[in-house]
Amino acid sequence: MHRKKVSFSKRVFTGLGLGIGFGLILQFAYGPHSEVLLASVPWFNLVGVGYVKLLQMIVMPLVFISILAAFTKVTIGKNFGKMAGSILGILIGTTAIAAVIGISITLLFGLDASEIVQGEAELARGASIEERSEGVVDRALPEQILDLLPANPFLDFTGARSTSTIGVVIFAAFLGFAYLTVNRKEPESAAIVKKGIDAVYALIMGVVRIVLRLTPYGILAIIARTVATSDFGAIYSLGKFVLASYVALGIMFIIHLIIITISGLNPLTYVKKAGAALLFAFTSRSSAGTLPLNINTQTNRLGVPDGIANFAGSFGLSIGQNGCAGIYPAMLAVMIAPTVGQPIDAQFIITLIVIVAISSFGVAGVGGGATFAAILVLSALNLPIALAGLLISVEPLIDMGRTAVNVSGSMTAGVTTAKVSGELDTEIYNGSIEEQTVEA
Repeated sequence: MHRKKVSFSKRVFTGLGLGIGFGLILQFAYGPHSEVLLASVPWFNLVGVGYVKLLQMIVMPLVFISILAAFTKVTIGKNFGKMAGSILGILIGTTAIAAVIGISITLLFGLDASEIVQGEAELARGASIEERSEGVVDRALPEQILDLLPANPFLDFTGARSTSTIGVVIFAAFLGFAYLTVNRKEPESAAIVKKGIDAVYALIMGVVRIVLRLTPYGILAIIARTVATSDFGAIYSLGKFVLASYVALGIMFIIHLIIITISGLNPLTYVKKAGAALLFAFTSRSSAGTLPLNINTQTNRLGVPDGIANFAGSFGLSIGQNGCAGIYPAMLAVMIAPTVGQPIDAQFIITLIVIVAISSFGVAGVGGGATFAAILVLSALNLPIALAGLLISVEPLIDMGRTAVNVSGSMTAGVTTAKVSGELDTEIYNGSIEEQTVEA
């Protein structure tokens, strides 16, 4: 298909279709818990998880060099404060809205944690969550903000902390401002620095293009494994919660489109051009793994400048994740509160929304970020943390939708900020998708 010049989006959706079909064949032929499938999973992971690891491999170098290059291209600088404020405002504001949606949908569907049967898997997951919460639940907002600062930027390049990406962003920004100072005082030295940065940027983007071409194969393997090993019986028994979750996530995605529309852009164009990145986020369940695709989609298809795209994508990994840090903890809190006699009154709802918004700082953009957010929110409300393990059997299915909404939130922040600041390239945004590719 690539040799025949078939568009990137069509290749991605073809990979999705083939993966679903292959997964269903394996599901009905062997069953989700058969020895054949259990033996096959490592081979699916070799392609699917291997592809995600390649994406994660280039996340830190891409974020670092792209933000630094944005300073050398003078696409940041004067309006840095306004740009960062706009991105953070949209990310945190939409997370608060997501909490409102989560609360409303939970009440509308009448979800109650006491109705969910706790088996061995749920009890084990609850115990694991309680153990994980030690040392996490008492973190105040100042401590969460301090965690964002890069005490050792070289450690953050390894991705050792949940906030490592933000640490790399901050370190790159400091170097960028230092470059601007050198450029004013020693333009000859700055020219040498710029030449080196541009060369490294070209090299890193070459790696990004190579990895992104593997996207259809990665999606095929990931979705085939997911469909083949899904426990449809458990999904059916918790179908009410799954349905409610996707209704809430769907409404949040519509909110993103409304924000795009208010900024003066065509929301259908956004859906069409962001589709491949959102689809990969859906199948991979990794906001961090989707970051290279996220940034390339923003710059090559949506017309967002490099600096804004990188800041929005990078901050969106750890701050204001609408699905994992907004909708999910809010739904859990409203489900669990009645089991301990906590009334769902106006004071509880307002407190929950504020806590969700504040707790959205530092949520890791990898698997488990939603659990981390739930721990913070439930503990702040003095609700039993262990009950967050009730939904383990449908967690992967729900996490797919949450991750796609997380990525859409960061892309919405980037596009809206670029449009409001007058830096969006509307010709690229409105251009034909057939002439654009995230690989180029």
